[in-house]
Amino acid sequence: MLLDKPRGLSSNLALQKARRLLEADKAGHGGTLDPLADGLLPVMLGEACKLAESALQGDKAYDAILRLGQTTTTDDTEGDIVNTAVVDFTDAQLDAVLARFRGEIVQVPPIYSALKVAGKALYRYAREGNPVQPAPRRVTIHALELLECRVDPVPTLGLRVACSKGTYIRSLARDIGAALGCGAHLSALRRTVVGRFSVTCAVTLETLAALSPQERRERLIGLESLVADWSSVSIDEPAASRFCQGQAVEVPADAVRPTNGPEENGGPASSARIAVHCSGRLIGLGRSTRNTESTCVLTPARIIVS
Repeated sequence: MLLDKPRGLSSNLALQKARRLLEADKAGHGGTLDPLADGLLPVMLGEACKLAESALQGDKAYDAILRLGQTTTTDDTEGDIVNTAVVDFTDAQLDAVLARFRGEIVQVPPIYSALKVAGKALYRYAREGNPVQPAPRRVTIHALELLECRVDPVPTLGLRVACSKGTYIRSLARDIGAALGCGAHLSALRRTVVGRFSVTCAVTLETLAALSPQERRERLIGLESLVADWSSVSIDEPAASRFCQGQAVEVPADAVRPTNGPEENGGPASSARIAVHCSGRLIGLGRSTRNTESTCVLTPARIIVS
């Protein structure tokens, strides 16, 4: 289910509210949103939880508002203000700064983040008074669009960002502020896209609660939608039985076909991720390697029980 998470609620709390409304025993979400943020939160139910890590690791998009002239300990409004500065730059200077942050960039994650070092989240070190400086990482900003720039009543910058997974918008706000010479922190964030899914198709918790049980079920999206842009293969019942028991099976190389996504590792017959179907239903995820000129070996990665 595509949930439009409200601001002020943690991703886990929003997930639990949705899980109870949908009467699901098992649930997870695809990509944490901070309580400060709102927007698209894919909620995985039942066997779909097995696909969260694999299927929802695509690009993301956000609408962000930066508060100019202030830096904070957390790079957002939840932290303490550590520096203030006069906001003074021209339109040309702003355009030049934004241009520097398009494409592949090196970014340092916030010290208050869920990123783990030695098995412990960075925010825990920071809250204990022993902040750990995370290592820089390369991320890609596919698009960075200026939505608005205001001085009164509060100096703010509105941006639309399309980026690779692992990008921290708080870090982007901090670094853009530094480049403008006035500092900045993230004051509002709305996630609009996760992979191929858009917030325009999402439902709020309030709307979900007002629906009947049957109407809630009608909001659910089939597992196949999560792997629609993967390479795929359809196998017969005997092969499916072996595959679901964790055994590798041999299939014709031309049976493994790409769908909407790019071919991986030299083509569909040698792919890092394949959606495996039998009789029209998704039974699992697999990896294939070329065996002979005409065959490949399909190895189970995840088994889906439906």
